[in-house]
Amino acid sequence: MESFSDFITAHENADTSRLILSRDKFQDIDIDLAVNTIEVRRKLRKKVPSWYMHPELEYPLRLSGEQCSSESTAMYKAALVHRISGGRKCRIADLTGGLGVDSWAFCSVADAVLYNEMNPVLAAAARHNFRCLGRDRITVRSGMVAPAGEKEGMTAGEILGDLRPDIIFMDPARRNSDGNKVFLLEQCRPDVLELRKELFRECRYILLKLSPMADISMLLDRLGKECRELHVLESGRECKEIIVLMDREFSGECTCSVSAYVETGSNGEGAETGRWYSTDFRTGELREPAAAPVWEKEQLKPGAVLFEPGKALLKAGAYNILCRRFPLVKSGRFSHYYLPAGDGQFPEELAPFGKLFIIKEVLPLNNRNIREVGKRYPEAEVTARNMKMDTAALEKKLGVSQGNGIHIFGIGCELRSGTENLLLVTETPASVRICCSRRNNGCTPCISEDR
Repeated sequence: MESFSDFITAHENADTSRLILSRDKFQDIDIDLAVNTIEVRRKLRKKVPSWYMHPELEYPLRLSGEQCSSESTAMYKAALVHRISGGRKCRIADLTGGLGVDSWAFCSVADAVLYNEMNPVLAAAARHNFRCLGRDRITVRSGMVAPAGEKEGMTAGEILGDLRPDIIFMDPARRNSDGNKVFLLEQCRPDVLELRKELFRECRYILLKLSPMADISMLLDRLGKECRELHVLESGRECKEIIVLMDREFSGECTCSVSAYVETGSNGEGAETGRWYSTDFRTGELREPAAAPVWEKEQLKPGAVLFEPGKALLKAGAYNILCRRFPLVKSGRFSHYYLPAGDGQFPEELAPFGKLFIIKEVLPLNNRNIREVGKRYPEAEVTARNMKMDTAALEKKLGVSQGNGIHIFGIGCELRSGTENLLLVTETPASVRICCSRRNNGCTPCISEDR
């Protein structure tokens, strides 16, 4: 094992194709396992930094490194488990173990964790890796979960054995037998819809990790009245996961939590550190019709904050109700850009959940202004929304190249005075700092005034 970890460390930046061609030089090393391990570790350096610090870990399948949870999303689920269990140590069964990052995280809040993976090669690697990571309380099993009566696979009860879990976690595989991605619940393996009743006979809570591409309304309708909480997770400006908590004893309105991971620094090894911010909505709210856009010309002025919702807010459909929940007004029914209403103060608790821009100039969108703005700002990002001209055409007319912290928007705005196409020149804040808000009695981001 020492020679394997030494080999991984010595060749972590090597050309893996050359290593495969040179396998005869390394008679004592399983070169296929080593190459897969090197390539997965490159993915895990930022994704799961705590695992990257252990070169002795084995990764036999490259796909498992792409599909596994990140360290931040795994810890989010562990915190959710801790809350569900009322802060006490609990028993949790991960019936679709994969690489094992979620089981590893669950071990920090549980007395007992069962990891099950249908691929025996991956399960054997997980057993080795958990031992190297000091997670001795994880029991490893290998079997495919299947409904009772099916010839292939094992029932949930057979896999669980003597364990009586408080929570069952599942992350159904979102690829079919041909390796193509699928998004409908019944197309994933195992089929949670078919297994739901059997799983509820084993424990009260089922926690599901689902595709960020899944249709939320369809999910809630298909999974039924036991859906208690839905969590939409965003990290790195991308929607990463949808988490559903199902409760056998629940029958009511599901709560939707939109959660964003904000990077706050570095751990010294090249991996970012950060924290989660969440805001909650009732799913009934999300189905309400959108508020009418009411941008006023007076609000469009230099120094005003323009807010673009992040992927998690958009995925949850919360753009329909932001103007009801917060003092904001919207640019149009189909262009989701917001300005502060009333006193012009941006609701700082929204800052983690999207992008902030400071308006520098507001101009009518015409050929003359496009030429002049392009000359004044030769380096800028460009976005066109809610008008006939698309982003590529506007960028070409401006003649700009990307960069320099300037963002130029062409937006069709629905104002009280009528619809207008406007050119907004904005700049991104120098930073978003974390400060203590007395109003919320906690930490919330706000726009830094430092330039």
